Amino acid sequence: MARKIPEINASSMADIAFLLLIFFLVTTTMNVDTGLPRMLPPIPDKDQKQDDVEVRKRNIFTVRINKSDKLLVNGEPMDIVFLKEKTKEFVVNPNNNPNLSEQEEKNIPLIGKYIVSKGVVSLQNDRGTSYKMYMKVQNELVAAYNEMREDLSRGTFGKPFDKLSEDEKDAVSKAIPSRISEAEPKNIGGK
Repeated sequence: MARKIPEINASSMADIAFLLLIFFLVTTTMNVDTGLPRMLPPIPDKDQKQDDVEVRKRNIFTVRINKSDKLLVNGEPMDIVFLKEKTKEFVVNPNNNPNLSEQEEKNIPLIGKYIVSKGVVSLQNDRGTSYKMYMKVQNELVAAYNEMREDLSRGTFGKPFDKLSEDEKDAVSKAIPSRISEAEPKNIGGK
């Protein structure tokens, strides 16, 4: 006589699978994509005239990338290795050059009177620009502002920017505001 093999009770298997699913959903962390930090300009008042919003041509540092990944700064071809220094020169304008950004003296808390640039960096790229070149240009522009802030924080507070208190960081950011404007991609042309 052959013995019957007892059946395994699998009724609780669904419960176990469900509990494992809930456990993994609760304990798993998802990476959150982050973008480039940019401060948008404030919305103009309804009563404000369009003339009040315009930026003088002298205060615009135009950086363009064409579809062939060639860099044009204020209409002139430039190698990307010089972009950071040219950006810093434009913003700081140490000799008050009339072809570079205008300066304005402001009283900034924790720093005192400081010459603040009115300059804006305008970044424009062609629809055919490679993402790699776009990011290289972005990195150079952000690095220029970071170096200027680093120099000011070390000179004023005697420590690097990332070691400053929130109030000190705010003061340095007011003294050297990051003004990078990005235009919608278009066909710039060039080879």
